[in-house]
Amino acid sequence: MLRLSAVLTLCLTLLMLGMAPAMAAGGSDPTPAAKPVDPNFTEGKKAIDAKDWAKAIPLFEQVVAKDAQNADAFNWLGYAFRNQGNYDQSFAHYTKALAIQPGHRGAHEYIGEAYLKVNNLQKAEEHLKRLDSICTFGCAEYTELKGKIAAYKAAKPS
Repeated sequence: MLRLSAVLTLCLTLLMLGMAPAMAAGGSDPTPAAKPVDPNFTEGKKAIDAKDWAKAIPLFEQVVAKDAQNADAFNWLGYAFRNQGNYDQSFAHYTKALAIQPGHRGAHEYIGEAYLKVNNLQKAEEHLKRLDSICTFGCAEYTELKGKIAAYKAAKPS
């Protein structure tokens, strides 16, 4: 029992030491204020949810015009262009999202799906492998792309 109390005391001490800088600075919340969400992003996401690709594209284009480092917006642009059948634009936007944020799970999933649409199984599998390394304990994006690749292989016998 002595060991348990010693561990608890140590944890409590470490917790209090971690709080000391915030208290010394006079603040109780050391995290910076969240960046406000661009209303065009919000409306663009609603358009995506409604499968209104033509409406989503200019909204997300406005987002990236103001914030050229917004990987999520580039990912949604790629998604909208892919669903319109414009694969060149789709690949360009997914690639930009991944250049900004190499571990962007959504972009890896969606670009993998786009590669399947243009019959490039090898590239889709590369993105699946990348997701496998990013998602240590698995993730929805990995599961989705893995399922799409399996369906693609089943539909296209070697």
